[in-house]
Amino acid sequence: MAMKTVLIVVLSIFTAMESFSQNSTTDRKPVAAGRFYSGDRATLEKDMSILYKYCKKTTPSENVRAIISPHAGYVFSGEIAAAAYSSIAADKVYKNIFIIGPSHVMYFDGASVYNIGDYITPLGKAKVNLEIANKLIIDNKVFHFPTDAHTNEHSIEVQIPFIQTHFNTIPPIVPIIIGTDKVNTIKKIAEALKPYFTPENLFVISSDFSHYPSYKDAIENDSLTAGSIISGNPRTFLNTLERNSEKHIKGLVTSMCGWSAGLTLLYLTEGNDHLKYKLVDYSNSGDSPYGGKDEVVGYDAIVVTDDQAEEGTGNKDDEFKFSEADRNMLFKIARSSIHSLLFKGNKYIPDASEMSSALMKKYGAFVTLKIDGNLRGCIGRFISSEPLYQVVAESAASSAFEDPRFSPLSKREYEKAQMEITVLGPLKRIHDISEIVLGKSGIYIKKGSRAGTMLPQVATENGWTVEQFLGYTARDKAGIGWDGWRDAEIYIYDGLVLEDNRK
Repeated sequence: MAMKTVLIVVLSIFTAMESFSQNSTTDRKPVAAGRFYSGDRATLEKDMSILYKYCKKTTPSENVRAIISPHAGYVFSGEIAAAAYSSIAADKVYKNIFIIGPSHVMYFDGASVYNIGDYITPLGKAKVNLEIANKLIIDNKVFHFPTDAHTNEHSIEVQIPFIQTHFNTIPPIVPIIIGTDKVNTIKKIAEALKPYFTPENLFVISSDFSHYPSYKDAIENDSLTAGSIISGNPRTFLNTLERNSEKHIKGLVTSMCGWSAGLTLLYLTEGNDHLKYKLVDYSNSGDSPYGGKDEVVGYDAIVVTDDQAEEGTGNKDDEFKFSEADRNMLFKIARSSIHSLLFKGNKYIPDASEMSSALMKKYGAFVTLKIDGNLRGCIGRFISSEPLYQVVAESAASSAFEDPRFSPLSKREYEKAQMEITVLGPLKRIHDISEIVLGKSGIYIKKGSRAGTMLPQVATENGWTVEQFLGYTARDKAGIGWDGWRDAEIYIYDGLVLEDNRK
């Protein structure tokens, strides 16, 4: 009887393994070619060259562990995807690239990994690591789903031409489609992938962001969603998605179509303080000449790097150097933005052709108004979806007329108002408050659904210690009490304060 049982088990394993390999020559044919991108090889090669040429450039890193890249038609999201891949050094050699995307065509309670052949694009074959694919299926019930999920799904395919044209050495891929919306199942997917989440492998998360709100609503909604991902906290991310949904924003169907893939990445990085999320670029379909402004789709490029490996490899202060002409232009823009609305009733639109390359970069910024040393308005944004000069123009107008703490700025007050413009760097989570540099570091404190921030200059203007800076921010901005920061998430960001020299 025991021998019979063993025989059955052996035959079962053999049958399972045979089923994984019997169709190993069934390559997955392209379905997005000619729809999401050109189906002609020469045209596609030219298109890819243009996307990489004009995308936002960051210093390529050898220490990228994961990226989040959009999967829409290249005319809409191609430059954002190219920006994500451009953050990786082209000569970096990975052992494998795991591409994880959501299913748009079917629901199933788990993940499907393609294990019966390679992926084909007009640029040629993308080799699939069948050994890893089969092992995922054999070892994890959560991967026991048919490869049919890949047949008409575009989220994996649209990433591959970027891989084929960016890397000098193209590694094999592991294509994974997630078909579930159950958080516990997604946790199991992450647990199964954890052994492969190592520096030798790259993880590509394929996802667009908000679907079908207005242009303005998309920018705001996508900023919140991206910010929650950058926090690195899965619960913060899920809470943000829920709050976005509860707002009942007109037209909004989802804040992130590939949220399940994004959540998988957050579970993979959770608890590793050396992994750092950074927003590289953002746009939405309304920014494309082929898209309208009424029902848009958002696109973020986010990169995850090994912060420990990158220590001492760069000078962050270089990012925040502006010439005197740049400073003068920013204050001209800020004042013109307020003046035009106040005296003409028209929105001021700066001339992009007059802007230097520094003012075209997508930094966050706050504009602060004061009269006789007293605060009169302060509004801005951490994550920039537009060039700095546009952020300053919009933030100045909002500070003057939309700060809920004050009445709209009057013409008489305008003549007396002084300005500060604070240009912001990316958020970085800290676990030691000694990293806070008074006068340079702004702080952002988050605890549950409550959060608040204070700009770098506030601490020095008031003569606070680091603990007072934290206490006032926790109590007065986040609403979690004076000592609430002690068990809260603390983030810092560099801020360059530009002062108005107008007498």
